[in-house]
Amino acid sequence: MGLYNLISFIGIFVLMGIAWLFSTNRRLVNWRVVLWGTSLQLAFAAFIFAVPAGQKVFLYINGLVLKLVEVAGEGAKFLFGPLAQPPGTEGSIGFILAFQALPTIIFFAALLSLLYHFGVLPWLIESFSKIFARWMRLSGAESLCVTSNIFVGVESTLTVRPYLERMTLSELCTIMTSMMGNTASSVLAFYVLILLPTFPNIAGHLVSATLLSWPAGIVMAKLMFPEEEKPETLGADVKAWRPPSSNAIESILNGATDGGKMIFGIATMLLAVLGLVGLLNLMTTFVGDWINLLLGTKLDFTLQALLGYLFYPLTLLLGINPQDAPAIARLIGERMVVTEVTAYQDLAKMLAQGQIIDKRSAVLATYALCGFAHVASLGIFIGGISALAPGRAKDMAIVGFRALWAATLSLLMLACAAGVFLTRGSVLFG
Repeated sequence: MGLYNLISFIGIFVLMGIAWLFSTNRRLVNWRVVLWGTSLQLAFAAFIFAVPAGQKVFLYINGLVLKLVEVAGEGAKFLFGPLAQPPGTEGSIGFILAFQALPTIIFFAALLSLLYHFGVLPWLIESFSKIFARWMRLSGAESLCVTSNIFVGVESTLTVRPYLERMTLSELCTIMTSMMGNTASSVLAFYVLILLPTFPNIAGHLVSATLLSWPAGIVMAKLMFPEEEKPETLGADVKAWRPPSSNAIESILNGATDGGKMIFGIATMLLAVLGLVGLLNLMTTFVGDWINLLLGTKLDFTLQALLGYLFYPLTLLLGINPQDAPAIARLIGERMVVTEVTAYQDLAKMLAQGQIIDKRSAVLATYALCGFAHVASLGIFIGGISALAPGRAKDMAIVGFRALWAATLSLLMLACAAGVFLTRGSVLFG
């Protein structure tokens, strides 16, 4: 084990220690959950990065996702012509987010809806949920919701809709953390298209990040908000609630419509958040210019940079090259305020311009950024759950910011888990 791998391993436990310090009740922490969650995450990471069979599976998934991404773009090419042609292909005029990346969300949302209609996704979700509930002593409802987050985003709460009104605060925190500490399968292709020109194996890494994220989210949520009550579905097998669809065509239409709503939500969120952050940056840099003038310094006082300074010590725990830590810390801070979309776009620019000198740093940055752990999603998820269970709106506000912090730590934790086994000799390194 190299020095950076050792730092990644130590980082896992330092991050868990930070979560424990912020716990609502340190004495009631369920250490069985923490032990099982950490062990499962390390076992998955070892299989993906250190076992030859796992690396073959990784490369196969990477190729499969890239083929699906290519197919997903056919509709956009038909509608938008050259605007939808990705960079490097004939007729392309460069990368355009709205015409090349966003339309893939509709395809994947429709595909997932179709798999849901035929019972494939419910079977997978319920099977994994039973295993996790028994091993980690989670309630059936929270286990089911966390598992469904591997495949879908905010829609995962629909699987446990009948139980939301009666869930404990700890269960709600776990659900919120898992939603913000993960990313929906329907938007993975979106991230792939952003990073593919500078990161050939990005699809496989994003899939593995999705699989590794759920145990990290559970660990951080249960450290931060231990169970103090008895959940209604503790020890019970819960069936996933299914949105009604009479046939396959209707399920495709429903999925495509949901994908369209998701695109509209992402686009409007980016327009609003980036504008507001620009306004805040105008104010902070105005004050910062006076401070730099008085002190003779050249510090960056944008909101992203200020958060980057705060995240710098935690970024070093990932086990990356210290020279890359300031840039990656800034990306993590940027994700907190302007979403992972902008952070991934800036990561792609940094790679293209050679601003990140170590490939290991770039790989681990993709894991640390792979989630909805930002202020905008906090509002979206609180609003989404409150709409399904109006009586829990106040409780969601109570656990919301704690869940955001737990999700942020869980994403750093999964980057550490990947860093433990990622070496320069790995076929996944390039």
